Amino acid sequence: MDTSESPTEEQDPAPQAPRRRGWRRWAMDTRPLRRPAYRRLWISTIVTAVGSQLTAVAVPKQIYDITGSSAWVGAASLAGLVPLIVFALWGGAIADSMDRRKLLLVTNSGIAVTSLLFWLQAFAGLESVPALMLLLAMQQAFWGLNAPARSASIARLVPEGELPAANALGSTVMQTGQVAGPLLAGALIPVVGLPELYLIDALALCVTVWAVYRLPSLPPLSATAARRAGVREIAAGFRYISGHTVLLLSFLADIIAMVLGMPRALFPQLAAQTYAPYGEGLALGLLFAAIPIGAVLGGLFSGTFSRARRHGWMVIGAVTVWGVAIAGFGLSRNLWVAVAFLAVAGVADMVSMVFRGAILLSAATDEMRGRMQGVFTVVVAGGPRLADVLHGTAGSAFGPRTAVAGGGLLVVAVMLALAAAVPALRRYRV
Repeated sequence: MDTSESPTEEQDPAPQAPRRRGWRRWAMDTRPLRRPAYRRLWISTIVTAVGSQLTAVAVPKQIYDITGSSAWVGAASLAGLVPLIVFALWGGAIADSMDRRKLLLVTNSGIAVTSLLFWLQAFAGLESVPALMLLLAMQQAFWGLNAPARSASIARLVPEGELPAANALGSTVMQTGQVAGPLLAGALIPVVGLPELYLIDALALCVTVWAVYRLPSLPPLSATAARRAGVREIAAGFRYISGHTVLLLSFLADIIAMVLGMPRALFPQLAAQTYAPYGEGLALGLLFAAIPIGAVLGGLFSGTFSRARRHGWMVIGAVTVWGVAIAGFGLSRNLWVAVAFLAVAGVADMVSMVFRGAILLSAATDEMRGRMQGVFTVVVAGGPRLADVLHGTAGSAFGPRTAVAGGGLLVVAVMLALAAAVPALRRYRV
Protein backbone atom coordinates (compact mmCIF):
# COMPACT_ATOMS: atom_id res chain seq x y z
CA MET A 1 0.00 0.00 0.00
CA ASP A 2 1.36 3.40 -0.96
CA THR A 3 1.82 5.79 1.95
CA SER A 4 3.81 8.51 0.24
CA GLU A 5 0.84 10.82 -0.26
CA SER A 6 -0.10 13.25 2.44
CA PRO A 7 -3.82 13.89 2.96
CA THR A 8 -5.26 16.82 1.06
CA GLU A 9 -6.80 19.65 3.01
CA GLU A 10 -10.31 18.36 2.51
CA GLN A 11 -9.58 14.89 3.90
CA ASP A 12 -7.52 15.66 7.01
CA PRO A 13 -8.53 12.99 9.48
CA ALA A 14 -10.70 14.02 12.39
CA PRO A 15 -9.93 12.91 15.92
CA GLN A 16 -10.76 9.28 16.55
CA ALA A 17 -14.45 8.97 17.32
CA PRO A 18 -15.42 7.17 20.51
CA ARG A 19 -16.51 3.56 20.14
CA ARG A 20 -20.21 3.40 19.40
CA ARG A 21 -22.35 1.56 21.90
CA GLY A 22 -25.65 -0.30 21.80
CA TRP A 23 -27.58 -0.37 18.53
CA ARG A 24 -25.35 2.33 17.02
CA ARG A 25 -22.50 -0.11 16.54
CA TRP A 26 -24.71 -2.10 14.15
CA ALA A 27 -26.07 0.82 12.15
CA MET A 28 -24.52 2.38 9.04
CA ASP A 29 -21.26 4.20 9.69
CA THR A 30 -22.00 7.81 8.71
CA ARG A 31 -18.66 9.39 9.61
CA PRO A 32 -17.87 10.36 5.98
CA LEU A 33 -21.05 12.48 5.85
CA ARG A 34 -19.48 14.83 8.41
CA ARG A 35 -17.12 15.94 5.64
CA PRO A 36 -18.91 18.56 3.51
CA ALA A 37 -17.18 17.65 0.23
CA TYR A 38 -18.03 13.96 0.48
CA ARG A 39 -21.55 14.80 1.61
CA ARG A 40 -22.12 16.82 -1.58
CA LEU A 41 -20.84 13.98 -3.73
CA TRP A 42 -23.09 11.54 -1.86
CA ILE A 43 -26.14 13.77 -2.37
CA SER A 44 -25.44 13.78 -6.09
CA THR A 45 -25.27 9.98 -5.97
CA ILE A 46 -28.75 9.79 -4.43
CA VAL A 47 -30.25 11.82 -7.27
CA THR A 48 -28.36 9.83 -9.91
CA ALA A 49 -29.35 6.48 -8.37
CA VAL A 50 -33.08 7.13 -8.61
CA GLY A 51 -33.16 9.30 -11.72
CA SER A 52 -31.05 6.94 -13.83
CA GLN A 53 -33.46 4.11 -13.06
CA LEU A 54 -36.35 6.17 -14.43
CA THR A 55 -34.55 6.35 -17.76
CA ALA A 56 -33.47 2.71 -17.46
CA VAL A 57 -37.15 1.74 -17.33
CA ALA A 58 -38.37 4.27 -19.90
CA VAL A 59 -35.94 3.34 -22.71
CA PRO A 60 -36.77 -0.40 -22.96
CA LYS A 61 -40.46 0.37 -22.41
CA GLN A 62 -40.47 2.86 -25.28
CA ILE A 63 -38.53 0.51 -27.58
CA TYR A 64 -40.93 -2.34 -26.82
CA ASP A 65 -43.94 -0.07 -27.40
CA ILE A 66 -42.53 0.88 -30.82
CA THR A 67 -41.42 -2.58 -31.99
CA GLY A 68 -43.33 -5.12 -29.89
CA SER A 69 -40.06 -7.10 -29.84
CA SER A 70 -37.91 -8.10 -26.87
CA ALA A 71 -35.07 -8.74 -29.33
CA TRP A 72 -34.88 -5.01 -30.02
CA VAL A 73 -34.79 -4.36 -26.28
CA GLY A 74 -31.81 -6.70 -26.00
CA ALA A 75 -30.09 -5.05 -28.97
CA ALA A 76 -30.47 -1.68 -27.27
CA SER A 77 -28.78 -3.04 -24.16
CA LEU A 78 -25.81 -4.11 -26.27
CA ALA A 79 -25.74 -0.68 -27.94
CA GLY A 80 -25.27 0.84 -24.50
CA LEU A 81 -22.70 -1.68 -23.26
CA VAL A 82 -20.06 -1.13 -25.95
CA PRO A 83 -19.66 2.65 -25.43
CA LEU A 84 -19.78 2.13 -21.66
CA ILE A 85 -16.78 -0.22 -21.82
CA VAL A 86 -14.78 1.95 -24.24
CA PHE A 87 -15.41 5.25 -22.49
CA ALA A 88 -14.99 3.84 -18.97
CA LEU A 89 -11.44 2.75 -19.85
CA TRP A 90 -10.70 6.07 -21.53
CA GLY A 91 -12.48 7.99 -18.77
CA GLY A 92 -10.23 6.39 -16.18
CA ALA A 93 -7.17 7.70 -18.03
CA ILE A 94 -8.75 11.16 -18.34
CA ALA A 95 -9.58 11.18 -14.62
CA ASP A 96 -5.89 10.66 -13.87
CA SER A 97 -4.80 13.54 -16.11
CA MET A 98 -7.17 16.44 -15.29
CA ASP A 99 -9.15 18.00 -12.47
CA ARG A 100 -11.71 15.33 -11.57
CA ARG A 101 -14.22 17.96 -10.48
CA LYS A 102 -14.18 19.52 -13.95
CA LEU A 103 -14.58 16.11 -15.55
CA LEU A 104 -17.57 15.39 -13.31
CA LEU A 105 -19.13 18.73 -14.21
CA VAL A 106 -18.76 18.09 -17.95
CA THR A 107 -20.01 14.50 -17.86
CA ASN A 108 -22.93 15.10 -15.50
CA SER A 109 -24.00 18.01 -17.72
CA GLY A 110 -23.72 15.68 -20.73
CA ILE A 111 -25.92 13.06 -19.05
CA ALA A 112 -28.50 15.75 -18.22
CA VAL A 113 -28.55 17.04 -21.83
CA THR A 114 -28.96 13.46 -23.09
CA SER A 115 -31.94 12.95 -20.77
CA LEU A 116 -33.43 16.16 -22.14
CA LEU A 117 -32.97 14.85 -25.70
CA PHE A 118 -34.70 11.61 -24.65
CA TRP A 119 -37.64 13.71 -23.49
CA LEU A 120 -37.75 15.77 -26.68
CA GLN A 121 -37.89 12.72 -28.96
CA ALA A 122 -40.59 11.11 -26.84
CA PHE A 123 -42.60 14.34 -26.56
CA ALA A 124 -42.39 14.84 -30.33
CA GLY A 125 -43.57 11.27 -30.96
CA LEU A 126 -40.52 10.45 -33.08
CA GLU A 127 -40.82 6.67 -32.53
CA SER A 128 -37.37 5.96 -33.95
CA VAL A 129 -35.50 2.99 -32.50
CA PRO A 130 -32.18 4.05 -34.11
CA ALA A 131 -32.52 7.49 -32.47
CA LEU A 132 -33.18 5.85 -29.10
CA MET A 133 -30.19 3.56 -29.47
CA LEU A 134 -27.97 6.50 -30.44
CA LEU A 135 -29.10 8.49 -27.41
CA LEU A 136 -28.59 5.45 -25.18
CA ALA A 137 -25.05 5.04 -26.54
CA MET A 138 -24.38 8.73 -25.83
CA GLN A 139 -25.73 8.43 -22.30
CA GLN A 140 -23.64 5.36 -21.53
CA ALA A 141 -20.55 7.02 -23.00
CA PHE A 142 -20.98 9.99 -20.65
CA TRP A 143 -21.61 7.57 -17.78
CA GLY A 144 -18.43 5.66 -18.64
CA LEU A 145 -16.46 8.91 -18.50
CA ASN A 146 -18.17 9.93 -15.27
CA ALA A 147 -18.00 6.80 -13.12
CA PRO A 148 -14.19 6.45 -12.77
CA ALA A 149 -13.76 10.11 -11.82
CA ARG A 150 -16.59 9.91 -9.28
CA SER A 151 -15.22 6.80 -7.56
CA ALA A 152 -11.57 7.91 -7.69
CA SER A 153 -12.46 11.24 -6.06
CA ILE A 154 -13.62 9.59 -2.84
CA ALA A 155 -10.06 8.89 -1.66
CA ARG A 156 -9.31 12.62 -1.89
CA LEU A 157 -12.37 13.55 0.16
CA VAL A 158 -12.17 11.14 3.12
CA PRO A 159 -9.25 9.59 5.02
CA GLU A 160 -8.23 6.00 4.39
CA GLY A 161 -9.86 4.68 7.55
CA GLU A 162 -13.27 5.87 6.37
CA LEU A 163 -13.10 4.44 2.83
CA PRO A 164 -15.17 1.31 3.61
CA ALA A 165 -17.83 3.47 5.28
CA ALA A 166 -17.87 5.87 2.32
CA ASN A 167 -18.20 2.98 -0.13
CA ALA A 168 -21.02 1.50 1.96
CA LEU A 169 -22.90 4.80 1.90
CA GLY A 170 -22.54 5.14 -1.86
CA SER A 171 -23.35 1.52 -2.65
CA THR A 172 -26.42 1.60 -0.40
CA VAL A 173 -28.02 4.52 -2.20
CA MET A 174 -27.21 2.98 -5.60
CA GLN A 175 -28.86 -0.29 -4.58
CA THR A 176 -31.81 1.61 -3.08
CA GLY A 177 -32.19 3.37 -6.43
CA GLN A 178 -32.38 -0.01 -8.19
CA VAL A 179 -35.37 -0.88 -5.99
CA ALA A 180 -37.10 2.50 -5.66
CA GLY A 181 -36.44 3.80 -9.18
CA PRO A 182 -38.33 1.09 -11.12
CA LEU A 183 -41.18 1.15 -8.60
CA LEU A 184 -41.43 4.93 -8.96
CA ALA A 185 -41.30 4.64 -12.74
CA GLY A 186 -44.09 2.07 -12.73
CA ALA A 187 -46.22 4.34 -10.56
CA LEU A 188 -45.53 7.50 -12.60
CA ILE A 189 -46.04 6.20 -16.15
CA PRO A 190 -49.87 5.84 -15.81
CA VAL A 191 -50.06 9.27 -14.13
CA VAL A 192 -47.70 11.57 -16.04
CA GLY A 193 -46.78 9.49 -19.07
CA LEU A 194 -43.55 7.94 -20.29
CA PRO A 195 -41.93 11.09 -21.83
CA GLU A 196 -42.06 12.88 -18.51
CA LEU A 197 -39.82 10.23 -16.89
CA TYR A 198 -36.99 11.52 -19.06
CA LEU A 199 -37.78 15.12 -18.12
CA ILE A 200 -37.83 14.31 -14.39
CA ASP A 201 -34.43 12.65 -14.74
CA ALA A 202 -33.04 15.68 -16.62
CA LEU A 203 -34.32 18.12 -14.00
CA ALA A 204 -33.05 15.98 -11.12
CA LEU A 205 -29.60 15.90 -12.70
CA CYS A 206 -29.43 19.68 -12.22
CA VAL A 207 -29.11 18.92 -8.50
CA THR A 208 -26.22 16.60 -9.31
CA VAL A 209 -24.46 19.28 -11.35
CA TRP A 210 -24.93 21.79 -8.51
CA ALA A 211 -23.54 19.36 -5.93
CA VAL A 212 -20.49 18.61 -8.08
CA TYR A 213 -19.96 22.35 -8.69
CA ARG A 214 -19.66 22.78 -4.91
CA LEU A 215 -16.87 20.21 -4.65
CA PRO A 216 -13.28 21.38 -4.10
CA SER A 217 -10.87 21.32 -7.01
CA LEU A 218 -9.38 17.83 -7.51
CA PRO A 219 -6.43 18.28 -9.89
CA PRO A 220 -3.75 15.62 -10.41
CA LEU A 221 -1.00 15.64 -7.85
CA SER A 222 2.04 17.67 -8.92
CA ALA A 223 4.07 14.63 -9.96
CA THR A 224 1.39 13.49 -12.43
CA ALA A 225 0.02 16.74 -13.81
CA ALA A 226 1.56 16.60 -17.29
CA ARG A 227 0.04 13.58 -19.06
CA ARG A 228 -2.18 12.94 -22.04
CA ALA A 229 -5.07 10.52 -21.75
CA GLY A 230 -4.51 8.07 -24.59
CA VAL A 231 -4.04 4.41 -25.42
CA ARG A 232 -0.58 4.41 -23.81
CA GLU A 233 -2.03 5.56 -20.49
CA ILE A 234 -4.83 2.97 -20.65
CA ALA A 235 -2.23 0.25 -21.33
CA ALA A 236 -0.17 1.56 -18.42
CA GLY A 237 -3.19 1.03 -16.20
CA PHE A 238 -3.42 -2.63 -17.16
CA ARG A 239 0.33 -3.05 -16.58
CA TYR A 240 -0.13 -1.48 -13.16
CA ILE A 241 -2.82 -4.03 -12.33
CA SER A 242 -0.63 -6.93 -13.47
CA GLY A 243 2.17 -5.66 -11.24
CA HIS A 244 0.00 -5.30 -8.13
CA THR A 245 -1.37 -8.70 -7.23
CA VAL A 246 -3.90 -7.51 -4.68
CA LEU A 247 -5.57 -5.25 -7.27
CA LEU A 248 -5.70 -8.07 -9.81
CA LEU A 249 -7.20 -10.40 -7.21
CA SER A 250 -9.88 -7.86 -6.28
CA PHE A 251 -11.01 -7.79 -9.92
CA LEU A 252 -10.86 -11.58 -10.19
CA ALA A 253 -12.98 -11.95 -7.05
CA ASP A 254 -15.77 -9.93 -8.65
CA ILE A 255 -15.48 -11.81 -11.95
CA ILE A 256 -15.70 -15.15 -10.11
CA ALA A 257 -18.79 -14.06 -8.17
CA MET A 258 -20.64 -12.45 -11.05
CA VAL A 259 -19.78 -14.65 -14.04
CA LEU A 260 -20.17 -17.97 -12.22
CA GLY A 261 -22.84 -16.99 -9.72
CA MET A 262 -25.22 -14.31 -11.07
CA PRO A 263 -28.38 -16.26 -12.04
CA ARG A 264 -30.69 -13.44 -13.16
CA ALA A 265 -31.00 -14.81 -16.73
CA LEU A 266 -32.81 -17.82 -15.25
CA PHE A 267 -35.26 -15.84 -13.11
CA PRO A 268 -38.03 -15.82 -15.77
CA GLN A 269 -37.79 -19.59 -16.29
CA LEU A 270 -37.72 -20.29 -12.55
CA ALA A 271 -40.72 -17.99 -12.02
CA ALA A 272 -42.67 -19.73 -14.79
CA GLN A 273 -41.77 -23.29 -13.75
CA THR A 274 -40.40 -23.86 -10.24
CA TYR A 275 -42.33 -21.07 -8.50
CA ALA A 276 -45.42 -20.97 -10.73
CA PRO A 277 -47.76 -22.07 -7.88
CA TYR A 278 -46.99 -18.77 -6.11
CA GLY A 279 -47.98 -16.73 -9.17
CA GLU A 280 -45.52 -16.11 -11.99
CA GLY A 281 -45.68 -12.30 -11.75
CA LEU A 282 -45.17 -12.25 -7.98
CA ALA A 283 -42.32 -14.73 -8.19
CA LEU A 284 -40.53 -12.84 -10.95
CA GLY A 285 -40.79 -9.52 -9.11
CA LEU A 286 -39.51 -11.00 -5.87
CA LEU A 287 -36.59 -12.76 -7.55
CA PHE A 288 -35.40 -9.59 -9.24
CA ALA A 289 -35.89 -7.45 -6.11
CA ALA A 290 -34.37 -9.81 -3.53
CA ILE A 291 -30.65 -9.20 -4.20
CA PRO A 292 -30.93 -5.37 -4.24
CA ILE A 293 -33.07 -5.46 -1.09
CA GLY A 294 -30.47 -7.62 0.64
CA ALA A 295 -27.75 -5.21 -0.47
CA VAL A 296 -29.69 -2.26 0.96
CA LEU A 297 -30.12 -4.07 4.28
CA GLY A 298 -26.41 -4.84 4.30
CA GLY A 299 -25.67 -1.16 3.76
CA LEU A 300 -28.05 -0.01 6.50
CA PHE A 301 -26.26 -2.29 8.97
CA SER A 302 -22.79 -1.72 7.55
CA GLY A 303 -21.56 -0.59 10.96
CA THR A 304 -21.15 -4.30 11.68
CA PHE A 305 -18.30 -4.59 9.17
CA SER A 306 -17.18 -1.21 7.76
CA ARG A 307 -14.45 -0.75 10.42
CA ALA A 308 -12.77 -4.08 9.64
CA ARG A 309 -9.10 -3.74 8.71
CA ARG A 310 -8.50 -7.10 7.04
CA HIS A 311 -10.01 -6.05 3.74
CA GLY A 312 -8.71 -9.07 1.85
CA TRP A 313 -10.34 -11.59 4.15
CA MET A 314 -13.59 -9.60 4.02
CA VAL A 315 -13.65 -9.93 0.21
CA ILE A 316 -12.84 -13.66 0.34
CA GLY A 317 -15.52 -14.27 2.96
CA ALA A 318 -18.15 -12.19 1.16
CA VAL A 319 -17.64 -13.93 -2.19
CA THR A 320 -17.75 -17.33 -0.48
CA VAL A 321 -21.02 -16.46 1.30
CA TRP A 322 -22.40 -15.22 -2.03
CA GLY A 323 -21.63 -18.59 -3.61
CA VAL A 324 -23.19 -20.56 -0.74
CA ALA A 325 -26.33 -18.38 -0.84
CA ILE A 326 -26.69 -18.76 -4.63
CA ALA A 327 -26.30 -22.54 -4.31
CA GLY A 328 -28.96 -22.51 -1.59
CA PHE A 329 -31.25 -20.51 -3.86
CA GLY A 330 -30.78 -23.03 -6.65
CA LEU A 331 -31.75 -25.90 -4.37
CA SER A 332 -34.84 -24.16 -2.96
CA ARG A 333 -38.33 -25.11 -4.12
CA ASN A 334 -40.08 -22.77 -1.69
CA LEU A 335 -40.26 -19.22 -3.09
CA TRP A 336 -39.81 -17.50 0.27
CA VAL A 337 -36.78 -19.60 1.14
CA ALA A 338 -35.35 -18.82 -2.29
CA VAL A 339 -35.92 -15.08 -1.77
CA ALA A 340 -34.23 -15.30 1.64
CA PHE A 341 -31.16 -16.93 0.09
CA LEU A 342 -31.03 -14.23 -2.59
CA ALA A 343 -31.30 -11.54 0.07
CA VAL A 344 -28.34 -13.09 1.91
CA ALA A 345 -26.48 -13.04 -1.39
CA GLY A 346 -27.32 -9.34 -1.67
CA VAL A 347 -25.82 -8.66 1.77
CA ALA A 348 -22.68 -10.55 0.76
CA ASP A 349 -22.50 -8.59 -2.50
CA MET A 350 -22.67 -5.33 -0.56
CA VAL A 351 -19.79 -6.41 1.71
CA SER A 352 -17.76 -7.46 -1.31
CA MET A 353 -18.41 -4.14 -3.10
CA VAL A 354 -17.44 -2.13 -0.04
CA PHE A 355 -14.08 -3.79 0.50
CA ARG A 356 -13.15 -4.29 -3.16
CA GLY A 357 -13.78 -0.59 -3.62
CA ALA A 358 -11.72 0.24 -0.55
CA ILE A 359 -8.83 -1.91 -1.80
CA LEU A 360 -8.87 -0.15 -5.18
CA LEU A 361 -8.76 3.27 -3.52
CA SER A 362 -6.17 2.46 -0.86
CA ALA A 363 -3.82 0.10 -2.68
CA ALA A 364 -3.50 2.27 -5.81
CA THR A 365 -1.68 5.60 -5.97
CA ASP A 366 -3.74 8.69 -6.81
CA GLU A 367 -2.22 8.89 -10.28
CA MET A 368 -3.69 5.45 -11.07
CA ARG A 369 -7.02 5.57 -9.25
CA GLY A 370 -9.01 6.81 -12.23
CA ARG A 371 -7.78 4.00 -14.45
CA MET A 372 -8.40 1.42 -11.73
CA GLN A 373 -11.97 2.68 -11.39
CA GLY A 374 -12.39 2.56 -15.17
CA VAL A 375 -11.46 -1.13 -15.19
CA PHE A 376 -13.72 -1.64 -12.17
CA THR A 377 -16.64 -0.09 -14.09
CA VAL A 378 -16.03 -2.42 -17.03
CA VAL A 379 -15.86 -5.49 -14.77
CA VAL A 380 -19.05 -4.55 -12.91
CA ALA A 381 -20.92 -3.85 -16.15
CA GLY A 382 -19.58 -6.79 -18.15
CA GLY A 383 -19.55 -9.60 -15.57
CA PRO A 384 -23.35 -9.94 -15.15
CA ARG A 385 -23.85 -9.82 -18.93
CA LEU A 386 -21.38 -12.67 -19.41
CA ALA A 387 -23.24 -14.49 -16.65
CA ASP A 388 -26.50 -14.06 -18.57
CA VAL A 389 -24.98 -15.95 -21.52
CA LEU A 390 -23.35 -18.64 -19.36
CA HIS A 391 -26.36 -19.30 -17.15
CA GLY A 392 -28.81 -19.13 -20.02
CA THR A 393 -26.82 -21.80 -21.87
CA ALA A 394 -26.29 -23.97 -18.78
CA GLY A 395 -29.95 -23.63 -17.80
CA SER A 396 -31.04 -24.90 -21.20
CA ALA A 397 -28.61 -27.81 -21.03
CA PHE A 398 -28.97 -28.95 -17.40
CA GLY A 399 -32.10 -27.24 -16.09
CA PRO A 400 -32.27 -23.91 -14.24
CA ARG A 401 -31.98 -25.19 -10.68
CA THR A 402 -28.97 -27.36 -11.46
CA ALA A 403 -27.29 -24.49 -13.32
CA VAL A 404 -27.84 -22.06 -10.44
CA ALA A 405 -26.72 -24.44 -7.68
CA GLY A 406 -23.73 -25.59 -9.70
CA GLY A 407 -22.70 -21.98 -10.37
CA GLY A 408 -22.87 -21.14 -6.66
CA LEU A 409 -20.72 -24.11 -5.71
CA LEU A 410 -18.22 -23.20 -8.43
CA VAL A 411 -17.94 -19.71 -6.93
CA VAL A 412 -17.04 -21.18 -3.55
CA ALA A 413 -14.54 -23.67 -4.95
CA VAL A 414 -12.77 -21.22 -7.29
CA MET A 415 -12.64 -18.38 -4.75
CA LEU A 416 -11.20 -20.58 -1.98
CA ALA A 417 -8.73 -22.15 -4.39
CA LEU A 418 -7.56 -18.73 -5.55
CA ALA A 419 -7.23 -17.47 -1.98
CA ALA A 420 -5.20 -20.54 -1.03
CA ALA A 421 -2.94 -20.37 -4.09
CA VAL A 422 -2.21 -16.62 -3.98
CA PRO A 423 -1.82 -15.23 -0.44
CA ALA A 424 -1.67 -11.52 -1.36
CA LEU A 425 -5.41 -10.97 -0.88
CA ARG A 426 -5.47 -12.88 2.43
CA ARG A 427 -2.63 -10.75 3.75
CA TYR A 428 -3.98 -7.36 2.67
CA ARG A 429 -5.06 -5.08 5.49
CA VAL A 430 -5.02 -1.37 6.33
